[in-house]
This record gives sequence, C-alpha cells and structure tokens, in this order.
Amino acid sequence: MAPTLETGRLVLRPWRDADLEPWAAMNADPRVMEFFPATLDRAESDAQVERVRAKLEADGFGWWALEAKDGPSFAGVICLQRVPYDTPFGPAYEIGWRVAPACWGRGYAPEGARAAAAHAFGVLGLDEVVALTARINVRSRRVMEKLGMTYDPADDFDHPRVAVGHPIRPHVLYRLRSACAGERGRCSAVVGEGA
Repeated sequence: MAPTLETGRLVLRPWRDADLEPWAAMNADPRVMEFFPATLDRAESDAQVERVRAKLEADGFGWWALEAKDGPSFAGVICLQRVPYDTPFGPAYEIGWRVAPACWGRGYAPEGARAAAAHAFGVLGLDEVVALTARINVRSRRVMEKLGMTYDPADDFDHPRVAVGHPIRPHVLYRLRSACAGERGRCSAVVGEGA
C-alpha cells in the first residue's frame, strides 16, 4: 500500500479518480510539456495514470498526486521511481515533479521533492537519488540546485527515449547523496533547503 507523505504545505498521496481531469489538462498544456517530446491526449493521460497508480500501490513509492493543503486538491505530481530505461549512470532512482501552471512559483516542486528524497533515504534506505532533465530546462535545474543536488557535466547524456536531433534529447543529471547512507529506517535526513 502506498504511503501518504506530508510536508508543512503539501500532501503527497495516492491518486483519486477526480485527479484524472486536471492531470489530463496538464498533459495537454504545451507550457507543462515544454520539455517532453509531446503533449498527451486524454486517453494517453488516463492510461498513464492507470500505470503509475498500480506501480505506486505495488511498490509503495512512485508517482504521488500532489495536493496543496491551502490550495488545489490536485496541484501536480511528485515522483520517486527507478529510472525505467538503460542509462550510463544506472541503475538509479530518480525524483521528479510536474506542477500545474497555476501553482508555479510557490515552491511546491522543491518542497515535495524533499519529501520524496527523505522517503528514499529514510524508508527505502537508498544511498543516492538523481534528478534529470533536458539541458535547456532552466526551471527544473533551479529546483535541483535548491535541493542541494550536485551536477557534473561528465554525467550529461542523450535521453534514449527522445529522437536523435530533438532539442530536448541532451540531458543533465543531478545527484543527491544520503547524509546517513546504509542506516535503513533510521535516517530522517533533511534534504538541503537551498536558496
């Protein structure tokens, strides 16, 4: 069963049927999907929710629906997942986020990602999580820096699921190490507060 994670302002929770419509709207929005190969239609979006919902329940981590305690009941997603394709840095676990445009600029992505990283280190006992994005995605790179993640240009890679020549194929990798590696279940590491 998937746990619910809470921060001061946010709840990372399992999906509800009511989340499908706002999620589909996000996936159809070119602003949200600027650094993805394409927008998704409603059928693709609903199918994606079915997959991530099942994975979250089966694994106890994955793509959580993001709810703002004093705001929208669905503000986007925060994820913690095994990187689902072969990479030069794998196997690895990644944290990620996708936030509705109406909620941009409120700090939800770093706050939610901190909760996912703390779960990865404290509950799952991971030593490291990564975050990745298109090299040109300045907004997500800023979130990674706020989290205290480190970047080494030697880790740059071409995303294997993006077509050769596409402007978002070149990707960057950021890393975050646990402050208490190997202390499974006893680590409540605070992830960097950033700027």
